[in-house]
Amino acid sequence: MESHNEKFKALVHYICYKAQNPSILGATKLNKVLWYSDSYSYLTQGRPITDEKYIKRQFGPVPKHILKTLGELSEEGSVKCRPVDFHGFRKDEYIAFTSPDLSFFSAEEISLIDEVFDVVCNKHTASSISQRTHNDIWKLAIIGEEIPLHTIFASILGEIDKSDIVWAESVLENAA
Repeated sequence: MESHNEKFKALVHYICYKAQNPSILGATKLNKVLWYSDSYSYLTQGRPITDEKYIKRQFGPVPKHILKTLGELSEEGSVKCRPVDFHGFRKDEYIAFTSPDLSFFSAEEISLIDEVFDVVCNKHTASSISQRTHNDIWKLAIIGEEIPLHTIFASILGEIDKSDIVWAESVLENAA
């Protein structure tokens, strides 16, 4: 397996490990911690933590290789997925049995991941954090389409106003 895939796997393992209480981390929140960790790193550092691709799903961006990665972690005995009933719905909880390999991450990356984990897992429900990822970029994509991380720069689309038109006209004038 390539090292960027190993880094993504280490990130998934770390997030599951941080959830010492499995009830705070279901599939939705796991996907959101991954998305926000990579996208905020891209926004602030110019590069994501991992090279994982994210695709549009019904409840927001989802890492393309999340199921494969969770399967590998399960086969290794590192993380177990436990389905539980949650108000009449199935919720997957994750239990880490081993410590993750943190050598893939810088101190800054760990700090960012920890901050994202705290916000997503301790300050939101799965529903409330899911709604936050249903922004204009997510709405413009079709189910199954990749959502490139650079779209984070345009996550809130604005309206063109008179000042934008004046600016564009001056650029065109100066280019002629």
